[in-house]
Amino acid sequence: MQLYNNLSAKERAELIEKAGKERLTISFYKYTKIGNTQIFRNHLFLAWDEFDVLGRIYVAHEGINAQLSVPAEIFEAFKNHLDTIIFLEDVRLNIAIEHDNFAFLKLKVKVRQKIVADGLNDETFDIRNKGVHVNASKFNELIEDPNTVLVDMRNHYESEIGHFKNAVTPDVDTFRESLDIIEEDLKDHKEDKNLVMYCTGGIRCEKASAYYKHKGFKNVFQLDGGIINYVREVESSELENKFIGKNFVFDERRSERISDDVIASCHQCGKPADLHTNCANGACHLLFIQCDTCKEKMENCCSKNCMETNRLPFEEQKAFRKGQGNSNDVFKKGRADHLSYKKDLRNIFDTFLKE
Repeated sequence: MQLYNNLSAKERAELIEKAGKERLTISFYKYTKIGNTQIFRNHLFLAWDEFDVLGRIYVAHEGINAQLSVPAEIFEAFKNHLDTIIFLEDVRLNIAIEHDNFAFLKLKVKVRQKIVADGLNDETFDIRNKGVHVNASKFNELIEDPNTVLVDMRNHYESEIGHFKNAVTPDVDTFRESLDIIEEDLKDHKEDKNLVMYCTGGIRCEKASAYYKHKGFKNVFQLDGGIINYVREVESSELENKFIGKNFVFDERRSERISDDVIASCHQCGKPADLHTNCANGACHLLFIQCDTCKEKMENCCSKNCMETNRLPFEEQKAFRKGQGNSNDVFKKGRADHLSYKKDLRNIFDTFLKE
């Protein structure tokens, strides 16, 4: 019984290219109680491997968080399979705006403590007591209300390339960091402001809205289905699109373009750019924004040192980094000290609330 991948990413990519069939990139999540997570994980792997599903799936006692690539021709069959799992029946499937057959190259189903790392003690509040889910139309109406504080629940490197107009974008590296910062900065507005939140697909807002209601916020709202679903509703209902730039995604595509606006800058030269890349030096792998000119000049690397290292024969590179982990810069995601035009730190809440 095979419960793990036996093909490399390169081998899988070759098979996908040879097949020449369209694949759909989808995501979904569900907060629910899962007893034996390992058994459920194994069941999913066996079933989804048969469907030729690829992707990254986290299973925890609190639920499931899935980002997948599914052959378009078996999408309905896959959806019918999900409906056979009681707590996934009619689960919302967020279908990507842009598709890439190579978005995922392996099927990874992992058991985790949490489906999103939030650092919260779930025993202290009721996750079922969530904020009000609003569709794109109501969301557009709410964020024009001067009594609303619109908060981006994503990390700095996500909001840097795209966000809603007039949104507060906390300068944080992780979701767990943002929770306390937002509560502290808005502590004097728990009753007199509408707290409206959004994220990529809705999963972070689902937990955050219940947490903030527990913390005493009276008027809590969340964008139903996140940015992905918002864009589809805007297009189908011919609403005004209030999102500017690109939506960051956690697969090989790295982003989906929502509007023509380029609101970010190359971290190396400062010219307008909004395409994230990983440093080609395997011992660094830093995620940062790089324009096409710098990509060519720096050979897809974030620094001259990385460029020189990456030029070494592969075996020399392996020997050079033997016994060493990746550079700590990898966790800074675009804020490494050697990047001249990295995002500035600032207290954006103070600026917003004073306006």
